[in-house]
Amino acid sequence: MSDPDAIIEIRDLNTRFGAQVVHRDVNLTIRRGEVFALIGGSGCGKSTLLREILMLQAPVSGSIRVFGQEVIGRNDEAALPLRQRWGMMFERAALFSALTVRENVLLVLREHTHLDTALANEIADLKIALTGLPPDAGSKYPNELSGGMRKRAALARALALDPELLFLDEPTAGLDPMSATGIDALVRQLRDALGLTIMMVTHDLDLLWNAADRVAVLGEERILGVGTMQELAEMNHPVIHDYFYGPRGRGAREQAWNQR
Repeated sequence: MSDPDAIIEIRDLNTRFGAQVVHRDVNLTIRRGEVFALIGGSGCGKSTLLREILMLQAPVSGSIRVFGQEVIGRNDEAALPLRQRWGMMFERAALFSALTVRENVLLVLREHTHLDTALANEIADLKIALTGLPPDAGSKYPNELSGGMRKRAALARALALDPELLFLDEPTAGLDPMSATGIDALVRQLRDALGLTIMMVTHDLDLLWNAADRVAVLGEERILGVGTMQELAEMNHPVIHDYFYGPRGRGAREQAWNQR
């Protein structure tokens, strides 16, 4: 039976590239209002799974339902109404370098709405402010921003259409510890203030401890475990154990416990 609180439901998903098996019978549920993280070693298929949810590539078999609707097999026209209900922040921000931050956000509004110029500008500035950027950031170009500010600008663009669901791909990658900590807090603030469901792919253990409600570990072509960070830290699977009890994992866990 389908979970009434599910925003994303993945069932019996199988992915192959030629003879290489990436996913084998993957099952996963992401519930309304949670910050959900997908983790695993490099090359385990995290980004592939994200692309399949976003309808950027298709699995060999299985089902992916978003907002209760099957996404596998949709053409671009049928996919558009669903895509307008979510926002995506890419790992490298993917901002248009020839446009200012405000123009990057406006581009989404102009493509998908019929707002007049004054209202569109007002909304763009609101989205920029929501991400914690200073008022003058809207008039700057991406190359005039720090790495952390570019991440926030990309997040403002992802929020342009008031999404119900937000995808974050490595939101703290390449950031200094102070900037990364700011993103940790921002993720939860946005979830709480806007009622978002957030799915993120990340390697950042501090972000996982500080922001994630539940985490799924992908490895060995399948989901190895799902739970809170505390629950996963107590699991005995060797891949999960190595993730949490390596030097970086121990440090992040101890820091999170000391902050409680």
